[in-house]
Amino acid sequence: MGCLQKKNSQIEQYASIYLKISDMAVILGISATQLREDIADNSTEVSRRYHRGKAASRVKLLHQEMQLAYVGSPLALENTRNNLLNMEDDE
Repeated sequence: MGCLQKKNSQIEQYASIYLKISDMAVILGISATQLREDIADNSTEVSRRYHRGKAASRVKLLHQEMQLAYVGSPLALENTRNNLLNMEDDE
């Protein structure tokens, strides 16, 4: 695996645990400003991997919250209702 490809994989992994961009940059040995610019540019692989990592974890969290709603958790029911409204707003 090339150095750039390895960094992209690490960025996806770090994004999946919601690590701050500034901390990612320190670990990867790159400029936080440059990393932010690359993430903001949707045409870069860095941006795609960062957003994929965040989205993958969000899916897991939403799934867990839905499971809690199924068993009657009042907070989870309210959150899933809000998630549905947000989803419909995004359509």
